[in-house]
Amino acid sequence: MGMGKTAREAEAEPEREGWRLRARLRALYHGGSETAVKFRLGIIVLDLIIVAFFVAAPILKDTRAFYVIDYGIAAFLILDLGARFLAASDLKAWLKRPLVWVDILVLATLLFPVWLANFGFLRVLRLWTLVESDFFWRTVGRKFDDTRYEELTKAGVRLLTFVFVITGLVYATFIGRYEGIGGWIDALYWTVTSLTTTGYGDISLPGAWGRLLSIGVMLVGVSLFIRLMQVLVRPHKVRHPCPTCGLILHDPDAVHCKACGVVLCIPNEE
Repeated sequence: MGMGKTAREAEAEPEREGWRLRARLRALYHGGSETAVKFRLGIIVLDLIIVAFFVAAPILKDTRAFYVIDYGIAAFLILDLGARFLAASDLKAWLKRPLVWVDILVLATLLFPVWLANFGFLRVLRLWTLVESDFFWRTVGRKFDDTRYEELTKAGVRLLTFVFVITGLVYATFIGRYEGIGGWIDALYWTVTSLTTTGYGDISLPGAWGRLLSIGVMLVGVSLFIRLMQVLVRPHKVRHPCPTCGLILHDPDAVHCKACGVVLCIPNEE
């Protein structure tokens, strides 16, 4: 009797190796072990460094190292997206997530920086996708998940991301075409003054497109700023679904649901 592998065993081995790889990735991306947490922290630190590069990209784009770093980040994002894809328990549900498609759009601007240069400002959306993801809060914010700190962080990052995206859009659209926008700082200055509706008038965007963009910045920006203020000043609520009516937000010391009156048992560390 031969000691070699049968044809069926040889065919099944690559499949078993694939399942082992997926199991390892799933443990790293979704597990609670110390190794998994350290792995995810490393990914998050790299993400924050990448976001800092994206913010500084308009200033660095004329340097020799820009495209080297650009394609290096693209390689990292390809590996990260591929690993997340393999680690997902439901691949169809994973592909339906808007955050995934935003990351794919960011990747496209990195792979084709010459052709998609005018869309480079969208790369800053990587900051938004990071903080909005469960991946981030399961790692850095394990103690703050579903708390006031999470709401405050998300509201602040949404506003910050909006500022940087609009700054990049104004810079890419009006630099060299309108003397009022002479650099990235001018674009940032216009964005902040428009968002706060200060309107000093020293820099204003020309044409119908400039006016429409100004209106959009004021409407969306003010809404995001008001949302941030609401999170800051409103009374703190905890997330605890009522077993009867389903109301999710309650006062931290609530004994009864304010909607249906059923007795609650909200976990408390005190």
